[in-house]
Amino acid sequence: MASALASYLPPFEGWLPQWMLFTSVISIANSIQAYKTLHFTARVYNPNADNTRPPSNIASYSSSTPKPSKPPANEIPSQVTPLSSRTFGTWTLLASIIRLYGAYYINEKPVYELAMWAYAVAWVHFVSEWAVFGTTRWGVPLAGPVVISTGTLVWMSTAKEFYLAQ
Repeated sequence: MASALASYLPPFEGWLPQWMLFTSVISIANSIQAYKTLHFTARVYNPNADNTRPPSNIASYSSSTPKPSKPPANEIPSQVTPLSSRTFGTWTLLASIIRLYGAYYINEKPVYELAMWAYAVAWVHFVSEWAVFGTTRWGVPLAGPVVISTGTLVWMSTAKEFYLAQ
């Protein structure tokens, strides 16, 4: 798979450009799903203890179990709406485009730094929704974007001089 990804990029040493291309493609898919269903967005922005499923006020398109008529007393209704999901999808698509440019022009300082900012803004957003605003809980749905943005920021910070010297 790495060689297939590499074929879309100029020949640079190292794995960071392929990683950035890969995360961009995944993010584009995430943007599409944000327009198609609330299910996955509601799993991330779910402040309830069981965040393996969306809150009961979000229709689950993949479940055959009937939705309860009234949410449990201790459940916080989802703040995810069709508009917020599409806004999130648009924001994610924009960040994906910036990251694609970063992967392709990895040796250009302004583009490299802009791509770093795209990962940094994602990190601040997800961490603040968890630690400041309480609209999500730590779990698998939140861990993915936090780990990817953290890891990529660390990688880009440590590899910056290497790629800008190419």
